[in-house]
Amino acid sequence: MKEYTDAELAHILDKDIFHKISDAADELRLECYVVGGYVRDIFLERPSDDIDCVVVGSGIAVAKRLTAMLGKRAHLSVFKNFGTAQVKYYPPGTRYNPENPDEGAVEVEFVGARRESYQRNSRKPIVEDGTLEDDQNRRDFTINAMAICLNKERFGELVDPFGGLDDLWDGIIRTPLDPDITFSDDPLRMLRCIRFATRLNFLIEDETFEALGRNAERLKIISAERISEELDKTLLTRTPSRGFVDLQRSGLLDIILPELSQMDIVETRNGKAHKNNFYHTLEVLDNVARTSDNLWLRWAALLHDIGKPKSKRWDNLLGWTFHAHNIIGAKMVPTIFRRLKLPLDTKLKYVQKMVDMHMRPIAIADNEVTDSAVRRLVNDAGDDIDDLMLLCEADITSKNHVRKQRFLDNYQLVREKIEDLKQRDFKRLLQPVIDGNEIMQMFNLKPSREVGELKSYLKDAVLDNRVENEREPLMQLLMQKAKEMGIA
Repeated sequence: MKEYTDAELAHILDKDIFHKISDAADELRLECYVVGGYVRDIFLERPSDDIDCVVVGSGIAVAKRLTAMLGKRAHLSVFKNFGTAQVKYYPPGTRYNPENPDEGAVEVEFVGARRESYQRNSRKPIVEDGTLEDDQNRRDFTINAMAICLNKERFGELVDPFGGLDDLWDGIIRTPLDPDITFSDDPLRMLRCIRFATRLNFLIEDETFEALGRNAERLKIISAERISEELDKTLLTRTPSRGFVDLQRSGLLDIILPELSQMDIVETRNGKAHKNNFYHTLEVLDNVARTSDNLWLRWAALLHDIGKPKSKRWDNLLGWTFHAHNIIGAKMVPTIFRRLKLPLDTKLKYVQKMVDMHMRPIAIADNEVTDSAVRRLVNDAGDDIDDLMLLCEADITSKNHVRKQRFLDNYQLVREKIEDLKQRDFKRLLQPVIDGNEIMQMFNLKPSREVGELKSYLKDAVLDNRVENEREPLMQLLMQKAKEMGIA
């Protein structure tokens, strides 16, 4: 982080777009400020392209005047119902492309300064025109409530009534006003609070954190889509475990994702305790986050052990067991996705597949790494084999360093065999050249159990590498099996 004087801020904002906004606001004799994330990120020395401006008066009027001044270098969108406007500004060398309006554009959002009041059963505010102070009062956190004046007489002047700059220095997330009112008015701010703390690696101030727990039930008025959007953003941070620990500690996770919250338990029987599967899951999630930006692989990591509470059993000989937790967990994934309004398409199938298969490579690596087992793994995982291997390697969190190293060494053997199959075109190698349609034609069969049995017989022979995946040897096996079944 770096601190700047007003003169230095004016130098940072010495860009064509800010001077044009200044000219438009001064021409209309309206106060105009750049606010929120853009200001915060200046001090954090982070890149930021989206600019939010507050106008004491009509934000739409300033947006229209700015667009007129920029001519073909700008495109205006007005949202009268919300009292906002967006200007897509195209710096010299770029131009508006109607087929891809975001290409090369800098987005500037304009809104009039306002005060807000809320009704108990809705996060939609009653809005009135207000002052800059009113507008800063309604902001979610002090670090997002800072504003820099763009009018020429005060260009670059920082307005920071709540000590947001001090909180940036201290690494603190805090609400400008009473956190109970802030969170009760708009409960989505609770998830944003945790997401910002996670993303910026900040701490949540004590009073603000305590208010999360007191207002947790208010989350029930938030739509599932908005909740899952915040979860996605938290998952995509550098160390997502921080956010999920805060969600759990505050009681929010039990409302959003109780299946995960319920894993935060350790039971002991006869002196034997199982590991805390909640914190193990978060360790796996962070391991995946270090190797992949794939959001849905991170969802798979978060849910990979979700079936453990339902599968947990005590065995007098074996101790604690979690048999078939992967299968149980995979069946739970669609219910979770539907409740959170997450995509019910290929992304759901992908996560379900990862959860279902996450034990397969571990089972292989725990024994002799055979060609047959690897061929079956690659056949079942298909194009997702690399992601599955990343998840499973991330799942090795044993504190026994000898056992952990043995797993990692065996994983390397598995990867080498997978790479060999890839180079030899595993799709062609693993799918028998004689398919179900040909089997039905040969033996005058309709779709039936017999056809499925013959297909499985050929596929097993190929996967076990008992025969080459070529027509003649497969035909011999097929005819032999058909005779045994009384079909040929």
